[in-house]
Amino acid sequence: MSAYDLARGLHILAVIAWMAGMLFLPRLYAYDAEQAGKAEPLRTEMQGLLRLWQTRLLRIIINPAMILAFIFGGWLLWIRSGEGVDWSVVHQPWMIAKLAGVVALSAWHGFLAGERRRISAGTSTRSGRFWRMTNEIPFLIAIVMVLSVTTEWTF
Repeated sequence: MSAYDLARGLHILAVIAWMAGMLFLPRLYAYDAEQAGKAEPLRTEMQGLLRLWQTRLLRIIINPAMILAFIFGGWLLWIRSGEGVDWSVVHQPWMIAKLAGVVALSAWHGFLAGERRRISAGTSTRSGRFWRMTNEIPFLIAIVMVLSVTTEWTF
C-alpha cells in the first residue's frame, strides 16, 4: 500500500463522516423549527433533546471530520505535488473546481454552526421548510467535487 492510497482512503472516510453530519444536521434543525406550534411541556422536552443532538453532532462528528478531511486532503495534495516540488496540479481546472467545492462546503459548515448558536439562543427565524429545501446543498456540491476529481477534466 502506498502513502497516496492510505491518504486517499482516510480522506474519503473523513469526507463521508463530514457529509453525513452536514446532511443530517439541517434535518434536526427542521424538526426543531417545527416544535414551535406544539404544546408544553412536550415542546420544551423535545427541543431540549434536539438541541443536545445538534450540538453533539456538530462537535463530535462534523467538526472533527472536517478537520481530518482537511488534513488528509492536504496530505494528498502534498503527495500529488511530488512532495512540494511541482504544484501545477492546483492550477488544473478540475482541482480548482474541487478546491472551490471545499470552500463552499466550509462556508455551509460555518453557516450551520452559526445557526446552531441562533437556535440555542432562540433567535433563529428559519422554518422547517427552509431546512428541508436546503438540506441537499452539501450533496450537490459533493457531486461536482467527486466528478471533478474522478474525471480530472480539463478545457
